Amino acid sequence: MKQEYNNLIENIGEILELGRKKVYSAINSILVKTYWEIGKNIVEFEQKGNEKADYGSSLLDNLSKDLKIKYGKGFSRSNVYLMRLLYFKYPIFQTVSGKLSWSHFVELLIIDDDLERSFYEKQCEKDNWSVRELKRQINSALFYRIALSKDKKGVLELSQKGQIIEKPEDLIKDPYVLEFLKIPENEKYSEKDLEQKIIDNLQYFLLELGKGFSFIGRQFRISLGGEHFFVDLVFYNIILKCFVLIDLKIGKATYQDVGQMNLYLNYFKKEEMKKGDNEPVGIILSAYKNDLTVEYALGSISNKLFVSKYKTYLPDKKELENKIRKIIEDKI
Repeated sequence: MKQEYNNLIENIGEILELGRKKVYSAINSILVKTYWEIGKNIVEFEQKGNEKADYGSSLLDNLSKDLKIKYGKGFSRSNVYLMRLLYFKYPIFQTVSGKLSWSHFVELLIIDDDLERSFYEKQCEKDNWSVRELKRQINSALFYRIALSKDKKGVLELSQKGQIIEKPEDLIKDPYVLEFLKIPENEKYSEKDLEQKIIDNLQYFLLELGKGFSFIGRQFRISLGGEHFFVDLVFYNIILKCFVLIDLKIGKATYQDVGQMNLYLNYFKKEEMKKGDNEPVGIILSAYKNDLTVEYALGSISNKLFVSKYKTYLPDKKELENKIRKIIEDKI
C-alpha cells in the first residue's frame, strides 16, 4: 500500500510538471503574439506618414515613456524597438515559431543576417536550446563555423533546415571554440592540462561537439603486441551510431599525429565496433594546422579522419562572416 501511495505521488507530480510546462508554453506563445501585434500597430502608424521608429527616434522614446506610465514594465525603448522589429522580420505571424519564447526572439532579432538568424531559430526548435545556450552558440559563431565546410547550396540549406547530421562530415567544425575552459590567451598549458579542463567542463564540451554525443572515457588504452597507446577522449554518437575518437594537440597537427589516429581507428574497427555500429570517426584537435600538410597526410587514408583547430577564445565573427559571404557570392 505504501508503494502504491508513493506511485500516486509521483504520478501527480508528473502530471503537475507537464501542466506547468504547457501553461508556460501557452503564456510565451500569447506574449510573442501580443508583441507581434504591437509591432504591427507601430509599423502601420509609420506607414500612414507619421514618424519612422528607427532605434534613435523620438517616437520610440515617447512610446516607451507613455506605455510604461499606462501599462507598467516591459516597455523599455529597446523592447518596443524589438516588437517593431519582430513584425518587420516576420510580417506573416504564421512564420513565427510557436516553440520559442520572447527571450529567444530578443536574442534572434539582433542578428542582422537573415541566413544566420534562420539557422539559430531552426536549431533552437530542433535541440530545445535554452536562452543561455542560444547566446553561447551565437557568440561562438556556430553558424559560420559549420557553414565554412559547405558550398553555397549547403549554406542555404543550413539556414533553412538547421544542422542535419547524416554523415561524419556533418559533425565537424573548424574551429572548435573552447572559451568555456577560461584559459587566458597567452597562458602556457600542457595537453594533460587541456584534457583535464575539458573533463571538468564536460557538459559544455558536449554542447560544443553537437547533438547525439555521449562520453565513453578518457585515456582509452589500446594494447598492441606489448605496446600501449592511449586515446585522449572517446565518445559515441547515437545519431551516426559510431565511436568518435579525439586526440588533443597543443601545437601543430603533424603527419605523425594523423598516422597515430589512423592506427586508433583501425583498432576500433576490429576490436570495439559492435553489430550495428558504423565505422569510427577520428578528430585531431590542434591549436594550429598546416592545411597543405594535412591534405597530403590524409590523402590515401580511407578512414573517417579529420583535423580541426580549436580556439580557447571566441572567434572573430566578422572574419568568418566575410568568408561565408565569399562562398555565396562566388557561386552566383
